[in-house]
Amino acid sequence: MASLQHSPENVPLPSTIARPVEHELVIKKSRFLTLLHPVASVGEAESVIARVRKEHWDARHHCTALVVGTHADQQRSSDDGEPSGTAGIPMLEVLRHRHVTDVVAVVTRYFGGVLLGAGGLVRAYSNAVSETLDLAPVLRREVMVEVTVDVPHAEAGRIGNVLHEWCQTHGAAFEGADYATVATFRLLVPPGRLAELDADVASASSGAISPTLGDSRVVDVPA
Repeated sequence: MASLQHSPENVPLPSTIARPVEHELVIKKSRFLTLLHPVASVGEAESVIARVRKEHWDARHHCTALVVGTHADQQRSSDDGEPSGTAGIPMLEVLRHRHVTDVVAVVTRYFGGVLLGAGGLVRAYSNAVSETLDLAPVLRREVMVEVTVDVPHAEAGRIGNVLHEWCQTHGAAFEGADYATVATFRLLVPPGRLAELDADVASASSGAISPTLGDSRVVDVPA
């Protein structure tokens, strides 16, 4: 079988967050309650926004920004009654600058009676999202390639150990094994490591075993 080949991604994918995070910022008696929530679609983001509106029904503003899609291709924002351009867009710019996706930011403002001015509002909403992102556990996203390795049962223990150790030292993931007429080991491998895997498996099996290349998919890993 020919050696595995795959073109590595040249542009890093946006990261995302592992779980919802909340943070409160108080500026001149106004309370800015920020929620960052991971979402998989615009519809899911809208559901999060609706829930926040219901929970904080007595707040004056619920400003929002969302970025969705593997390549951050869907982006929306809302000032929700704040002066145009002072809330939603600054919030969205923070998400863009921090290179995150599949996340919605909702900043709920309880007005404290002191006007902040346009510049003050931009800083407040930007800082609210930025400070909350600082608290969020980040997941780095990588394109990985699904690889299977078929091994005779007599060699499954030895080759399985080789593959486990290889994954631990090459940024790959050992996904499991299936046992039928042969043992099939399932791996997720960085594109740039495919040729190395092919060579190392060939070396471990004296050329008798070759990995099989599958589909590529996006995988979240701790940053």
